[in-house]
Amino acid sequence: MNKKQLISLTLVLSLSQICIAQAGDIDPANVPGPKQTEAKKYLSSKEADVMKESMGNKALLIDVRTQAEVKYVGVATLVDANIPYMTDDYSAWDDKNARFLMSPNSGFVSKMAEVVAKSNMDKTSTIILMCRSGDRSSRAADLLGKAGYTNVYSVVDGFEGDIAKEGDHKGQRAVNGWKNAGLPWSYDLNKSKMYIE
Repeated sequence: MNKKQLISLTLVLSLSQICIAQAGDIDPANVPGPKQTEAKKYLSSKEADVMKESMGNKALLIDVRTQAEVKYVGVATLVDANIPYMTDDYSAWDDKNARFLMSPNSGFVSKMAEVVAKSNMDKTSTIILMCRSGDRSSRAADLLGKAGYTNVYSVVDGFEGDIAKEGDHKGQRAVNGWKNAGLPWSYDLNKSKMYIE
């Protein structure tokens, strides 16, 4: 092994150790049912930020929220792409959840494959999924697992975080999440990263 190969190997091992250490703070046994994934790979929003920053273009951060959420609530500046796991149907109402109907995005897996290929990655590459609060990203992670992806993480607190159950912010998404952690985000959208059907 020459010096260049040894340096490359050392760098890869160092990055692997950083990522393993970052992914260790979430105890899978304490993840609420709707946020659990079959692979049990979880990150907090802070861990996702550190992992993406340290791995750069060796990891994809995918925002799986709807286009409206990204437009009106903002987006993490580190996001590589917005690929909605669910889409809004503004012509139908969901009485149970008191909102417009949301339906699974039939193009989710194919669009993910397109973004992965464009990024010179494959199904073993690191993919970090983030939604509003961790429910949809967990279901999207399971869907990708069934499609053969083997290294998919779900951000358990999402972009907006969980709803406060008490205190001054009761009823608001003020508990945790990307925005509440003060991580970099913006209302400015990059067309090349947005989901356009």
